[in-house]
Amino acid sequence: MTYRLHYAPDNASLIIRLALEELGLPYETALIDRKARGHKAPAYLAVNPAGLIPALETPDGAIFETGAILLWLADRHGTLAPVPEAPGRGAFLKWLFFTSNTLHVAMRMRFYPDQYVGGDPAAQATLRAHLKGEISRHVGLLETQAAQSPAWLCGPAPSALDLYLACLLRWLQIYPAAEDNSWFNLADWPHLQAMATRLERCNSVRAAIHAEGLGETPFTAPRHATPPEGSAT
Repeated sequence: MTYRLHYAPDNASLIIRLALEELGLPYETALIDRKARGHKAPAYLAVNPAGLIPALETPDGAIFETGAILLWLADRHGTLAPVPEAPGRGAFLKWLFFTSNTLHVAMRMRFYPDQYVGGDPAAQATLRAHLKGEISRHVGLLETQAAQSPAWLCGPAPSALDLYLACLLRWLQIYPAAEDNSWFNLADWPHLQAMATRLERCNSVRAAIHAEGLGETPFTAPRHATPPEGSAT
């Protein structure tokens, strides 16, 4: 079974790449040229009609939405998440969906305010300022959860949730590229920082670093990606 990941460097597809690498699964990649709006092209819309990245082609058909892909992979392969009958399944699901539906959405609104309030710079600035507080509050809840676990957020091994959250922590530190992002200091969230540090030592992360040019410390001291195929943003 070989999967096909539709991706762009340092986009949400990075989360799925990490999961595929962590699972040790064979997969091929299909680069989406975001500069040319390849994610809105008819060929890609046939795979993901929402026109967003990522999408994963599987023997069951194409799957999109990051959280859905992660959960499907975890359940199909029996790792990266507590199994359905495990006591920790409920906690994993609530934090996975919180990360996907609440934190990630708030970040998307901050990164692309024009898609939510139009082209007025003042309205965009107001939204971005508001979302700083919202994002900090969301990350604070995840920091509290991380403090209750000795290593990883939902168990003794890294899960899909850790992979997802580490990428979001990366992006909070470096995006939007045109802004001063010093308002988000990962050291303010020491348990999440420790999780991200541990994750950087995993082979899955080393593979992603090489594939997408992420730098040696992609989560704890990130820099903008320099992928071998060039930036897609």
